[in-house]
Amino acid sequence: MSRIVVDPITRIEGHLRIEAQMEGGRISQAFSSGTSVRGLEIILKGRDPRDAWAFAQRICGVCTLVHGMASIRAVEDALKIDIPANAQLIRNLMIGAQYVHDHVMHFYHLHALDWVDVVSALNADPAATSALAQSISKHPNSSPGYFSDVRQKLKNFIETGQIGIFNQGYWGHPEYKLPPEANLMAVAHYFEALAWQREVAKLHAIFGGKNPHPNFVVGGVPSPIDLNSDSAINAEKLAQVKDIIALATSFVDNVYLPDTLAIAGFYKDWAMRGEGVGNFLTYGDFPSDGLGDPAKWLVPAGVILNRDLSVIHPVDLSADGEIEEYVAHSWYDYEGGKDKGLHPWKGETALNYTGPQPPFKELDVEGSYSWIKSPRWKGKPVEVGPLARVLMMYASGQDQARELVDQALSTLGLPVRGLYSTLGRVAARTLETKIIVDAMKVWYDALIANIKAGDTTTFNAAKWEPSSWPSEAKGVGFMEAPRGGLGHWIVIKDGKIANYQAVVPSTWNAGPRDAEGQSGAYEAALQDNHTMAVEDQPLEILRTIHSFDPCLACAVHVMDPEGGERLRVQVC
Repeated sequence: MSRIVVDPITRIEGHLRIEAQMEGGRISQAFSSGTSVRGLEIILKGRDPRDAWAFAQRICGVCTLVHGMASIRAVEDALKIDIPANAQLIRNLMIGAQYVHDHVMHFYHLHALDWVDVVSALNADPAATSALAQSISKHPNSSPGYFSDVRQKLKNFIETGQIGIFNQGYWGHPEYKLPPEANLMAVAHYFEALAWQREVAKLHAIFGGKNPHPNFVVGGVPSPIDLNSDSAINAEKLAQVKDIIALATSFVDNVYLPDTLAIAGFYKDWAMRGEGVGNFLTYGDFPSDGLGDPAKWLVPAGVILNRDLSVIHPVDLSADGEIEEYVAHSWYDYEGGKDKGLHPWKGETALNYTGPQPPFKELDVEGSYSWIKSPRWKGKPVEVGPLARVLMMYASGQDQARELVDQALSTLGLPVRGLYSTLGRVAARTLETKIIVDAMKVWYDALIANIKAGDTTTFNAAKWEPSSWPSEAKGVGFMEAPRGGLGHWIVIKDGKIANYQAVVPSTWNAGPRDAEGQSGAYEAALQDNHTMAVEDQPLEILRTIHSFDPCLACAVHVMDPEGGERLRVQVC
């Protein structure tokens, strides 16, 4: 028996440690530890709820708008503020752009390196690579000369010895299965995606003033529409948004989707590994007519239990006994005891580190071992994220979701059961990107139609002043962030924040065991049929953990009493 420790998990946002107990060459138990503490909930107490989004948005530096969006929705829910139709459409476009940008970046720049052997690409035949690329898509950059240039660029890059994110990869690992030509094609698209993402990110700057962390406002969006103005959202900026959507759509259709299916074809055995808990949760999102009409949301809300797609259980974010957070194995205390579960409105953030002093060899997995809490739905662990959303859309009978899923499964020769896996998460992320990028055109056309009809309203000033608020109010702001269901729960008393709790997607997925000993999604996925080809090169662990697209707390520094930096963790 041995234990593999991967700390930190690289190519993610934040700090994550995975310990895997090995028995007979398989992972028998896995333990997920978030190694940095967030603490924004404490910082927000006592502040003006209208300002909360600007603080909460800084929880993450990758999902640069989702916490701001959840925060303003929480305040709007508490104060019963409706937003104009144009504001809803602009929010949908901004969230949609976050999805498309985030998913493409994750696939090529964070996760593809688990499947693509970069060094092997140097042995590729550019003509054969061209033939492969042209066989799967109509992407214009596919000539033999183009791939010859990319191969030379990669060769020059590697020969410098300063290869950045390609450094310390497990190149040549026996689990890499792509032929050199597929590797070269993927590396070429890796480079293309770097330039592409700069253009897509501009949509946030157009509607929100900047990226990352665009601006928001309770009651709508801070984007006045005036087609004749130089500073407001005018005809020129709206035309630019249209071009960005077209650019995003082209890359998804001609690069991302074909690449996913092509690479997945070589790794179909990973459709039998990494399932996890088998339960899936969505809060729902992308309303076409306000959050008050769930029937018109693009992503439905609900819970799927034990992979049973025939039954969708309703979810109530306000009800006691449904969503609760546990800290039995987390470095927090609850006034009522560590085995007690708390609904977020009653949530507590009392830090209590009881672990060994770092650096340490192993976690104390019998006690507390993570800065992440353990959320549960009616006492059950669930998975959130792209796979949960695609399954929910599929189970709900959404036409495009069913068509895309069935086509992908047919192309790969896999049953629906293959979705519940590491490979299924990768595929689901790509398929939902196609669904959302197509929906962005619909939202854009609706916005243009409203403007042409004379409706340019983007902000509702009602209830803006605290004098119009009740003495006590509470609300929940929810959304489907790229990584999964995100909820912010707020309690307002006498115009100030009395309690604030954010349950983020990676809390649901990365949390440790609960008081009943139930594993979270990361831990359960690693314990599901994982063997290790080379134990000191844990590529298999990275594949499954990266399939969730982990996003822990943002980077943390340790300071001495004079404010000097004592420790810096640097990962490539």
